[in-house]
Amino acid sequence: MDRLSIILSLLSGSLITGTLVITAFSMGYYTWWVIGAAAVIGFVLAWPSAYYVSRMIKNRDTEWPTRDNPMRDGAIPRRNAEEV
Repeated sequence: MDRLSIILSLLSGSLITGTLVITAFSMGYYTWWVIGAAAVIGFVLAWPSAYYVSRMIKNRDTEWPTRDNPMRDGAIPRRNAEEV
C-alpha cells in the first residue's frame, strides 16, 4: 500500500486542474465545458502522477527499506501490510 501517493494525489490533482484552467482562461475560453473538462482530466491524471512522484521520492531516499517483490501480497494488500 502506498500511502504517500494517496496524500500526493490531492496535491497533484489540484495542480493539474488549476494549470489547465489557467491555461484555458489565458487563451480566452471562459465556458463551463472547459472548466469541467479540466476537472475531469485532473481527476483522471491525479493518482498516476502522484504514484510516480511517490516512487521517485522513495527511490531517492537512502533510509527507505527496499522490498524484493512488492506484489507478493497480491494486487490488494492487507490493511496492516507494510508500505511499498
